[in-house]
Amino acid sequence: MSAPERIPPRSLTPPEPSELLALGELTVRGRVREASNAVLYCTVEYEGHSAPCVYKPVAGERPLWDFPDGTLAQREVAAYEISEATGWGLVPPTVLRDGPYGQGMCQLWVEVADDGSGDAGESRDGDGSGEPELLALVEGDEPGPGWKAVGFAEVGEGRTALLVHADDVRLRRLAVLDAVINNGDRKGGHLLPAAGGRLYAIDHGVTFNAEDKLRTLLWGWAGEALPDDALAVLRGLSDQLADDGPLRARLAKLITGAEIEALRARVAALLRSGVHPAPSGQWPAIPWPPV
Repeated sequence: MSAPERIPPRSLTPPEPSELLALGELTVRGRVREASNAVLYCTVEYEGHSAPCVYKPVAGERPLWDFPDGTLAQREVAAYEISEATGWGLVPPTVLRDGPYGQGMCQLWVEVADDGSGDAGESRDGDGSGEPELLALVEGDEPGPGWKAVGFAEVGEGRTALLVHADDVRLRRLAVLDAVINNGDRKGGHLLPAAGGRLYAIDHGVTFNAEDKLRTLLWGWAGEALPDDALAVLRGLSDQLADDGPLRARLAKLITGAEIEALRARVAALLRSGVHPAPSGQWPAIPWPPV
């Protein structure tokens, strides 16, 4: 009688998130119906480890007049690559892979910390951190301490209120990242405060256009000097985007050569000016709807 076959034990060490996303088996659990493109909520499992994730198949992308068809998933992955290169970790792990509905973007699902209230401007206390809200509508013409003004918004019945965002280092870093990747759609709903004080940003399909497309709610630092840490990050990005840089090689598989050159030019322009960019006036500055 032959000896029973030995089954190797499963690894007790969980894989890196990107490895899990790239190699795991995707199972569709539902659909996020509020999204304009197909966004599928899934679980991914690999070597006994699993995690929730979002899968956006290229086949479910809605064509846009100013972006080539079938390229939004690659742009999401490119935004993750830039985020990782900054060291700020603002974009959840994201990969390009095949799935049940063909090739698409697969991104780790981020659970938003419960804020303990539904009111803008009140404190988050679901995780005990007392983290303040990131966006708010306030009365008056000036933001209060700890806030940056974006602009006035219609709130109904002929009334307006001042839209403000927090003077928060995480948001400031995100404003720099958005300027680098030329984000055409930074809405409030794309900001995900997570447990432990982390902030993640999602939905980066309309990025990296060679023309100026920057639209964001994070204009509060426009014209102000870039912090020293941001300048150091930009210098590092410039080096990594050199002709023989590893980051450039990875991006070449995701966006066009012209878009990479425009990316390099934006980094160089930020380093030359040393300030946060301001609205160009050639393009709507704030996305609609803003949430």
